[in-house]
Amino acid sequence: MSENRYARQQILPEFGPEGQQRLADSSVLILGYGALGCVHGELLARAGVGRIRIVDRDLVELTNLQRQIAFDEHDANSQTPKAEAAARRLRAINSSIVIEAEAIDVTPRNIEAFIRDVDVVLDATDNFETRYLLNDACVKFEKPWIYGGVIGTEGVTMAILPGTGPCLRCLMPDAPTAGSFPTCDTSGVLNAAVAIIASWQAAAALRLLVGSMPPQQRLVSIDCWNGLFNSFAVNKEDGCPCCGLRNFEFLEAKRTAWTTVLCGRNAVQVSPPQAVNLDFTALTERLQQAGRVLRGGLLLRFQTTETEMAIFPDGRAIIMGTTDEAKARGFYAKYLGI
Repeated sequence: MSENRYARQQILPEFGPEGQQRLADSSVLILGYGALGCVHGELLARAGVGRIRIVDRDLVELTNLQRQIAFDEHDANSQTPKAEAAARRLRAINSSIVIEAEAIDVTPRNIEAFIRDVDVVLDATDNFETRYLLNDACVKFEKPWIYGGVIGTEGVTMAILPGTGPCLRCLMPDAPTAGSFPTCDTSGVLNAAVAIIASWQAAAALRLLVGSMPPQQRLVSIDCWNGLFNSFAVNKEDGCPCCGLRNFEFLEAKRTAWTTVLCGRNAVQVSPPQAVNLDFTALTERLQQAGRVLRGGLLLRFQTTETEMAIFPDGRAIIMGTTDEAKARGFYAKYLGI
């Protein structure tokens, strides 16, 4: 008889053979594969979650390596799509599970397809707009998700169980306004803080997947540098615009922007107003008249003396070398005309 790779986990009374089988039959979406997502993927793949779906829009860069444990210098030097590098690593860790990877931006147009057939969603995003969109979709389809975020040496997390407790907008009715909330660009981020919050999120997801509901939905706050821990009760609000009134403003694209300044990057992402499926062959021929085109994997790279652009099949592009959204939109329109 072959050795059971999950033996040390199955002997836990919280799991047992039945719990392990539930994990094997379960599916998880990891939305974003930066610092938090890297830890999520490692822990869930090693635990034996049967199907892991990774969705991330970004490329690996050298500054990621300080905290994003799934990637190495080769990934950064080649600017590999994070979803691609993550899938390769997780398949090497556990070949008995299914890894699905999408190098795509999550928008109101596609988020329902990503969450509809999974059991739990793990939040590893880097902006509140995407989190509020995720909250809308999960409340609408009653999918549990685990909120998490880290800035500096502090992080927060909360399990959100639609239909039974508060949602993100019960906690924060409105997203922070531009410039009012610290980011990893302005405040930095400690890798150990990321590991703690991501591990807490993963534990909450595993608990849900084996059928053990959290006793109470609470917001957990941890400052690992100063050794501080707090846990706060969050009440479900009858007047919550999302779970109370079921006004899905982000899902219906009433409050969704199409340009995003990327956290930790001197870059802006631009998404087209309508879904497209780019013909990379034709686009390569056209762009070669204006600059250098490199094609490989899941993206097309276009370089000029002005800047560089990474173009994805869905028409999304990351404009390098600027945080000016208007400039990025202009560059996008100039060369893609979408």
